[in-house]
Amino acid sequence: MIKGAIVVDTERCKGCMLCIEACPLNLLSLVERKVNQRGYPYIQQHDWESCTGCTSCAVVCPDGCITVYRKKED
Repeated sequence: MIKGAIVVDTERCKGCMLCIEACPLNLLSLVERKVNQRGYPYIQQHDWESCTGCTSCAVVCPDGCITVYRKKED
């Protein structure tokens, strides 16, 4: 089984939500009541157990803010 996790460069994220729409498992959301130094809300992964590392979120990110990590688990 493949497990995935994402790392978001929160200071570059503009909260456009394209990644939220692209995630087939609905694992991403905007943080509530927080903004980065440029005044934008940013995304976070809210379910760490279900991510498969499909990279859909990273592919659609117009600013390249998302890095996806994948590892194979037995």
